[in-house]
Amino acid sequence: MTRIIDSFAEISPQYDAAFVDLWGCMHNGLTAYAEAVAACHAFRAQGGAVVMLTNAPRPRAVIAEQLIRFNVPADCYDTIATSGDSARLALFAGAIGSKVHHIGEERDLSFFEPLQMVENPVAITRVPLDEAEGLAVTGLPGDDTPEDWRATLLYAKAKGLPLLCANPDVIVDRGDRREYAAGALAGLYTEMGGESLYFGKPQPAIYDLARLRLAEIADVPDERIICIGDGIATDIRGAIGEGLDALFVTGGLAAAETRTRRQPDPEALAAYLAAEQMSPRYAIGFFR
Repeated sequence: MTRIIDSFAEISPQYDAAFVDLWGCMHNGLTAYAEAVAACHAFRAQGGAVVMLTNAPRPRAVIAEQLIRFNVPADCYDTIATSGDSARLALFAGAIGSKVHHIGEERDLSFFEPLQMVENPVAITRVPLDEAEGLAVTGLPGDDTPEDWRATLLYAKAKGLPLLCANPDVIVDRGDRREYAAGALAGLYTEMGGESLYFGKPQPAIYDLARLRLAEIADVPDERIICIGDGIATDIRGAIGEGLDALFVTGGLAAAETRTRRQPDPEALAAYLAAEQMSPRYAIGFFR
């Protein structure tokens, strides 16, 4: 049964490393959550390592710069692992060919910068859809919905193009505004019979990358790692799939379903987890 805790400090001595989600846990897409920053500072002060584990479709250096703008200080974490980097490993290994059609924002173009972790990377060229060997999706432009891209996906499916999804999140909350993410488009493509390749949470590849980043800092066994996140289908499903303990932050994407104010309503939380068939070890209203 999932235990509701009031603060991370209640359980943090049991762990040597934390894989912490960003959007919904550390910030709201606009600014940092002060209590979450304090929790990370406290964990590092007691010797814990913090790996920011995010489904952002960009390289970790770009995310580090973004965190500064969001007032998440660099001294509250040790390293970053992104779904963008995980997907780039596959991209530059040739998973969807060398001629790639990009769907996403201009701000995501850093996704196509060469990755030093890949030996002899494939030379990637961004091309129009009719010349593409594959699709790389980093997000939905502007206020687009997946349905706005149905015609494009139908054409891609007819050509048999694989779709590389750099962010498996379906929705994100930017402040008080809910937006579609790349996972929504990949999900529609799969429903249409297309081939979608995922590399962020809950897929194993991003956890392999997170462990590699952690290994650069400390040797921590899985039983001493905890995953913290607000996405039941990404953060929590991924952690459980990896055999890692999970702290479910209910005040993010599932705030309404769990009737979270400062803490989740126990009955609503139990009903939500039962419906999702998930059993994280711990839950908390907001990461603090």
